[in-house]
Amino acid sequence: MSFQDKAQHKAEEAKGAVKEKSGDLTDDERLQAEGQSEQTSANVKQAGDKVKDAARNVKDALS
Repeated sequence: MSFQDKAQHKAEEAKGAVKEKSGDLTDDERLQAEGQSEQTSANVKQAGDKVKDAARNVKDALS
């Protein structure tokens, strides 16, 4: 994975955290849920990044 993709996924996670916290402060359940959803999506993408990196490392080790 490129550094840019990883940074984008981290930024998406941070954006979701901000939305969730804003929803907490304003008692906006929709905003809270949206923030949680964005964080979950970003975490799944980050997990995929880690799997791809691990697979690449294994491939490199076997070469």
